[in-house]
Amino acid sequence: MKFVKGMISSNFIEYASYVIKERAIPDINDGLKPVQRRILHSLYEVDDGKFNKVANIVGNTMKYHPHGDASIFSSLVVLANKDLFIDKQGNFGNIFTGDEASAARYIECRLSTLAKEVLFNKDITEFIDSYDGRNKEPVTLPAKIPNLLLLGAEGIAVGMSTKIMPHNFKELLEAQINILENKRFNLYPDFPQGGLIDISEYDKGNGKVKVRAIIDKKDNKTLIIKEIPYGTTTQSLINSIEAGVKKGKIKISSINDYTAEKVEIELKTSRGENADDVLKSLFAYSDCESSISVNLICIVDNKPKQLNVNQVLQYNTKKLTEDLKKELEIEKEKLELKLHFLTLEQIFIENRIYKKIEELKTYELILSTIKKEMNKFKHMFVRPLTDEDIERLLEIKIKRISRYDIEKHKKDMDDIVKALKLNSTRLKNIIKYTIEYLNNLLDKYGKDYPRKSKIVKFESISVKEISRADVKVYWDKNGGFFGSEIKGDFYFTATDYDKFIVISSDGTYKVIPVENKIFVDTNVLFLNKIDPERVFSLIYTDISSKISYVKKFKVEKFITNKIYKLSTIDKIRVDFLSTNPNEKVIINYIKKPRQKLNKEIFDFSKIEIKGVSTRGNKISNKEIDKVSSNEKK
Repeated sequence: MKFVKGMISSNFIEYASYVIKERAIPDINDGLKPVQRRILHSLYEVDDGKFNKVANIVGNTMKYHPHGDASIFSSLVVLANKDLFIDKQGNFGNIFTGDEASAARYIECRLSTLAKEVLFNKDITEFIDSYDGRNKEPVTLPAKIPNLLLLGAEGIAVGMSTKIMPHNFKELLEAQINILENKRFNLYPDFPQGGLIDISEYDKGNGKVKVRAIIDKKDNKTLIIKEIPYGTTTQSLINSIEAGVKKGKIKISSINDYTAEKVEIELKTSRGENADDVLKSLFAYSDCESSISVNLICIVDNKPKQLNVNQVLQYNTKKLTEDLKKELEIEKEKLELKLHFLTLEQIFIENRIYKKIEELKTYELILSTIKKEMNKFKHMFVRPLTDEDIERLLEIKIKRISRYDIEKHKKDMDDIVKALKLNSTRLKNIIKYTIEYLNNLLDKYGKDYPRKSKIVKFESISVKEISRADVKVYWDKNGGFFGSEIKGDFYFTATDYDKFIVISSDGTYKVIPVENKIFVDTNVLFLNKIDPERVFSLIYTDISSKISYVKKFKVEKFITNKIYKLSTIDKIRVDFLSTNPNEKVIINYIKKPRQKLNKEIFDFSKIEIKGVSTRGNKISNKEIDKVSSNEKK
């Protein structure tokens, strides 16, 4: 049994780790989930500038991805519709309407210019074996832009989930420049669907954002939805509006969807309704406004970690600086190697060293002769001469020697020297170079990615305030039932959000919501909508001691459906209850021998309002027979 438990525990941990790292949560370094990374790597692998059938890309990606083609295809379509790294040809669906893409065999794609510039560099990419050991795939792509925040992500893993909002390309790069210049910055989401966002409860990638559709008022009877909130489609939005119409919450007579390349949904208000009131109900009762909880969790050093937007961007900016430095160092090595060989080639050809080996018989003698002659010019060397260098000199063809152009060769060497000086300057001022690199990207691509979502502060819409009192709620006094689906002698017109107070003759009360049918009591003294300003006037008797008390109170705080007492005394009898705080009543006492006073008038205006659960003032030791309102007051 212990073995089985241990095996289950071990396998579960392994499965959970796999789902978190290999499927659901993106990596902070390139902002990609494994399937997205494998798709982009596959596109880079087959890239020749031409479009490729998506079906072929999906098939090629399966060399790296150990799951089915359906997951690869759907991920590719989602990634392509971000309009960042993949150029599309054909029907890739519609992010506004929710229409699906055509089959993979009918549509084509290729890497965008931006993707080729900022995502790939084999020299600084770490590769590992693919799942079957037949191929090599990147651990992460050397992304030079903050993809995690640019693309956004959503994933559910074992025991955790992530929801990262997409951000604007231009704003992200400008924020990185601010980081490098030690300036402050603020970053807020930007959604491809546009719409309005309220960031008052947004906390740097965590917390929540409110999103709204942009709705224009064409006239007093017509509303036009121009942009939809993030996370919706025109179809899902229309469905939510229709649901509100069926419940009677949204007064609309017709919905017409004219969406094509741009969103356009026309709403006609019902007869007698105006567009302003309907607009409020759209935000209150449909997906035209919603709240999105965000949670920024990503993989950092092979472990899931919760961060905020600023931390992610600082990490990505530091990594960009390090990657650019690595590229400069590799470029420097390549330039020095090229300059070294061009220098050796110049010495070898211009000084006709190749002529001195024409009559030599042995290979060893040839090598030693070249080495000796070349070392006469070692003051010109970039680095010491090696046997590999001599081998390379021997591989120069006669045709190349005969066509050797001294001026062109010198110009090539001068160009390399200039490139090395520039390289050295950039390495010494790596921060400045990083800023130049980001500014260059902004100049080339910034205009293609304007902000689409507008940041505003939403005016709060209270559902209670806009709710209409159009629900009839009945009270069957004899049967003791209350609700919208019963028949009774009394009824109230209420909203779904109204609550009613029920006071019974045994001295208990409770506050109930509007429901279809609920049993309240057969001995109800008072039932009406709760009003925290309403003052009750009460006379009651302690059943055990026969002592009577009087008080005035308000019901201001309560928990729905909880039974409360009108007094601290356990068992009481209510003798009088009124909602008139200045009530004058006639109190009749039970007649007893030698009792001089059998009746008196009491004025409630002379006592103060107290708490609902207090005992109140003692009114008399005599037993009350009945209490009635004084008609002469």
